[in-house]
Amino acid sequence: MNQLADEPGSAHSPASATPRAALAAVTALLFLEAAVMIAVVVWLVIDLLALEPSSYATAIALTVLAAVGAVWTTSVAVASLRRAHWSRSAAIVWQFLQISVAVGAFQGLFARPDLGWALLLPSAAVIVLLLWPSVRTAYAPDRAAD
Repeated sequence: MNQLADEPGSAHSPASATPRAALAAVTALLFLEAAVMIAVVVWLVIDLLALEPSSYATAIALTVLAAVGAVWTTSVAVASLRRAHWSRSAAIVWQFLQISVAVGAFQGLFARPDLGWALLLPSAAVIVLLLWPSVRTAYAPDRAAD
């Protein structure tokens, strides 16, 4: 029998399957967020071309800001796939930005709780997963080079 398969740190043990699932979930959520940001940019560009905004300057600024966010989330998702150590902190920052938008979606005259929950729940899930010790370890920089 193969005794290595029964050890806790081996590739076939149940203990290693959970961190892999958590890492896969984090990466999938980050790519989903990037895809949504790209879709928002496409929607804003189509709106800008098809409709007449009350302020072109504001419409263009919002589109550029969304495009910067789309580039940022895409680069963080790709870096997370490669387990770059900086991507973990960048992803956490993005989640807090999403949470602030979610809180705003719950309030005001034009409140949209459905959008608030759609932003809040994945953000909370990503933060919890990224703070999980085994996931933190997966993003840790290689200390052997030091």
